[in-house]
Amino acid sequence: MSTDTAFTPRSLTASQYIRELFEPADNAAVLVRNRSTRQSVQRITRAGTIASPSFQNWLAYENARGSDVFVGMNPIKDGAYSRTKANIREIRHLYLDLDREGDQVLEAIRKSTELPPPTFVLNTSPGKHQVVWRVTGIDQDRAELLMRTLADRYAADPAATDSTRVLRLPGFANRKLLGEFIVQARCESVAVYNLSDFAVGEITPEMPRNFARACRRTPTVSAKNKTQSERDWAFAKRALSRGEDPSTVIQRIAAFRGKDKASPEYYARLTVNKAKAALG
Repeated sequence: MSTDTAFTPRSLTASQYIRELFEPADNAAVLVRNRSTRQSVQRITRAGTIASPSFQNWLAYENARGSDVFVGMNPIKDGAYSRTKANIREIRHLYLDLDREGDQVLEAIRKSTELPPPTFVLNTSPGKHQVVWRVTGIDQDRAELLMRTLADRYAADPAATDSTRVLRLPGFANRKLLGEFIVQARCESVAVYNLSDFAVGEITPEMPRNFARACRRTPTVSAKNKTQSERDWAFAKRALSRGEDPSTVIQRIAAFRGKDKASPEYYARLTVNKAKAALG
C-alpha cells in the first residue's frame, strides 16, 4: 500500500473525479440512461475528453432531460468499443454499493480493521452510498471474488460486484428519485491498495478467512479432504436455510466455479436443487 499522510479529504466535481479515477489517455466508459424513454447511450473515449467542459456540458444537458449519468470504474482496452470483461484493460478500483442501511454500513467500513480506508465515498441518495478503493496488482477474477465477499459481509448490492460495473458520476442529479438529489463525491485517501490490504479471507462462494492467503491455494480439496463439490453443496444448504433466494445462490456458485466447470450454471442449479431436497 502506498499512501500520503499529509492528505486532506476533499469534495470532487465530476471532472475532478474522472481525473482521479483515470489518466487522461485512459479509455473509459460513460453511460447515460433515460428512465422515461428507456434509452441508453454509452460512449467510450479518453478520460481527458470526458473531463473536458464540452463533454461535461453534454452530460449536464442529458441529465436535465431526465437521464442518469454513470461512469465505468476500470479502464477499457485501446480499440475496444464495448464494456465487456474481455475489454477491461486492468483492475483500477474495487467498490461497494451500499443500498441498505447505508449510513450504518459506511460507518462500519470506516471503522473496520479488515478493510483499508476508502479512496472515494459517493452519496448517491439519502442514506445510500458507493464506496471505492483504488487498487493495483489484482487480477479480474480475484477482484470480483473479493467484491462479492465484501458485498456479502457488508450487506451491499451483490449485482454491483463485476469489473464492468458503472457507478454514478458526482455532480449530476439522481433521476431515480422523485426529488432532485445531486450525487456527491468525497476523496478520503490517496492510498493505492493491493490484495493483502483486504484481510477478509478463505476462498468459497461465501465470506472467507485470510482471503489473500487463500487466493494462493488450490481450492479443490479442503484440509478435511472434502471435495469442492461437497463444500459448494454445504454452502448452498447454509444459504438456503438462511432464507436466501435460490437463484442468487445459483449465481454465486456458478460465478465461483466458472473456470473449472464446463457448464457452471447447470452445475450450480443441480447443486442447489440437491441442497433443497436435503433440506426437505
